[in-house]
Amino acid sequence: MDQDAWSTQSGYGVRFEWGPTGAGRLAGAVAALVVVDVLSFTTTVSVAVERGIRVYPYPWKDDGVREFAARHGAEPAVGRREVSDRSPWSLSPAALRVAPFTPRLVLPSPNGSAIAAAAAERVPVYAACLRNATAVARHLRAEGYGTPARPVAVIAAGERWPDGSLRPAVEDLLGAGAVIAALPAAHRSPEAAFAAATAGVSATSTGLAAAVAASASGRELTDGGWPQDVAVAVEADASTVVPVLTDGAFTGIVGPPASWDPPTTDAAEGATDGATTALAPVVGPR
Repeated sequence: MDQDAWSTQSGYGVRFEWGPTGAGRLAGAVAALVVVDVLSFTTTVSVAVERGIRVYPYPWKDDGVREFAARHGAEPAVGRREVSDRSPWSLSPAALRVAPFTPRLVLPSPNGSAIAAAAAERVPVYAACLRNATAVARHLRAEGYGTPARPVAVIAAGERWPDGSLRPAVEDLLGAGAVIAALPAAHRSPEAAFAAATAGVSATSTGLAAAVAASASGRELTDGGWPQDVAVAVEADASTVVPVLTDGAFTGIVGPPASWDPPTTDAAEGATDGATTALAPVVGPR
């Protein structure tokens, strides 16, 4: 038996972990990986791909970001306080929603973006947030993920303390829980099951908005002058677009319709029903 099986939650179809270290541990042991960074990387990605923008993830504050952007014919996003008429794109989902359209955007982030960029070399990667949690889960089930044969890892990105260590973030737990709650319950690891239990907070938009706004990350953004970013982040299930990392960039596809019924038997869960074969990419500008 693999002596590291405990650390990868081996045998379960739906797994849950925290941060870059957790993602690195699970990426080589699953068939797909979902990154959740609600404030604000994956929320911003969801807004971007809805507009038809291709989003290239990139580590935060790396000196090579402009060279990387130029190599991909993309615009580099800047820090929220660095937005200008010349560089109107940033990690702010509210600002990106009204910024001029650009077909390609490099979006640096110290958490979700870094996790996505690293994991993409090993496994298919999806970006989920509170805005698209159900759509992402439906797509995963339509593709046959979430079973022991095709396990999926849901990674709550978390934030960083000043010393660089992981700070678990309640908004990412809520986002991850919303995705997991819509995946097969029979195949959840204990970690995933406990994360799914937080979906009860998301049952009402009022409770969800209050929890995220009152969280450490929500207060940090509000105190910094960006309460609108928190408001965008809690638009629960407002989006049906699923961001998938393809050829180094997130693009959006429209997920299965709400009327689609996923397989319910163990025999059926190992295969897809073709629900995603006709899905079309989202194209800009929007």
